[in-house]
Amino acid sequence: MPNQPAVANRGKVFLATKIYEYLLKAALALVPSLGIGYLQIYQSPLLCTVGHTLHDAAIVASLLVSGFVAYVTWRCYRYSGEPFLRWLALGFIGVTVVYAPHGLFTGISDLHLELFLLYGPASRLVMMLLLFIGLLHYGRSEDTQEDKDNPARWWLWLMLFIIIDLAVALIAETGAVRLLDWRFWMESGALFIALAGVVIVLARHRSSPLMMTYALSLAFFAQASVAFLLSSPWNHQWWYAHVIFATGFFILSYGVVRAFHTTGAFSTVYGLEELMERLRVEKSHTEAALRQLQAANAELAWMASTDSLTGASNRRHFLECAAVESGRARRNGLPISLLALDIDHFKAVNDEYGHQAGDTVLKSLVEGIMETLRPHDIVGRIGGEEFMVLLPDTSHAAAAVLAERIRSKVEGLDIPIAGETLRVTVSIGIAEFGLDGDTRDVVFKVADDRLYRAKHAGRNRVVA
Repeated sequence: MPNQPAVANRGKVFLATKIYEYLLKAALALVPSLGIGYLQIYQSPLLCTVGHTLHDAAIVASLLVSGFVAYVTWRCYRYSGEPFLRWLALGFIGVTVVYAPHGLFTGISDLHLELFLLYGPASRLVMMLLLFIGLLHYGRSEDTQEDKDNPARWWLWLMLFIIIDLAVALIAETGAVRLLDWRFWMESGALFIALAGVVIVLARHRSSPLMMTYALSLAFFAQASVAFLLSSPWNHQWWYAHVIFATGFFILSYGVVRAFHTTGAFSTVYGLEELMERLRVEKSHTEAALRQLQAANAELAWMASTDSLTGASNRRHFLECAAVESGRARRNGLPISLLALDIDHFKAVNDEYGHQAGDTVLKSLVEGIMETLRPHDIVGRIGGEEFMVLLPDTSHAAAAVLAERIRSKVEGLDIPIAGETLRVTVSIGIAEFGLDGDTRDVVFKVADDRLYRAKHAGRNRVVA
């Protein structure tokens, strides 16, 4: 039995390790907040770095990366059909298409500030909505091949993203921009959806390493939205918000690439802990299946070597045992004897009471014999009502004593047949290997001859 204090200590260490692991992950997820707090408290929001060329280069790089990741995600979806990946790919395509005008209008940001600024929060809101919908579809059954091969779905979404771009331009260039603080509400919506996604992943999918990566990226996206809400165009907080968002995007891209290089799906990539648990479960299933197979094989072996009616060894198995035991006895110089038994007047039992009664007599006979034998003795049904008993390490004289015990046991059996009590007797012939012959066939014939001598001498007797 395991040492209980040691097991308890291991449990405490494991719990402490898990708590430390979760705290470490939480601290990593909240690292961007330190920079946000520092810039908000210790730096003036009036400090700005206006760099159109740097901004354009960053936008081009981000669009290339998001376009590539969208393609990889789409490839994963085509391979696995996982609905989660379909929405993830749409989220990447959406942020790429909706965000593109933000870079195009960098040069006119001083003249058309709203036109320049609104595409960022709009793209983040679109991406967060699609990522959240994908999260709700996580674990659902795979899409059909027909759905995966349907290009119209993707073209319709692309047209929708372009319409969103046009709608944002219309809002920025008309009086609609003054009716609502569009930047604040779109960024707040993206923030709220990202936080809701983090909560859902932590509540439902903590065991999946890729979903924890997904939650980490959502945490970065949420903090990027906080930084954008606190910033003004071109100030340090605004630039830092871009860095946070890009980091979150690269974290999510890592999850996609990992899925692409392993199973092609988020739901079937496991962490070490879950993988070990799954291996343990599969091992237990395999061991259980092996035990069942061994039991089935043992049952088949028993059925192949046993007479189905009486439970005695069948003829083939008995002959094999006789060959093995006689060879062992010869090598070791030990005696081995054989009993040949036959039920007296068994045909009369079948004729008067029927074959079912005869079967009952046979089973009762074998049960009685086995109660008399030693554990290593072997009783076999050679045919009909004929039986043989192999007696290893037994001389002719000892076999005669055991045979008489069997004869007496059988004679005293009360066998219930059709409301009556039936009694039967047996005739027994004895032979010893080496003394009565050197081969199995000769010894068997000697035992049979003595059995028939017992029958001719009046039955219910032993002839040795």
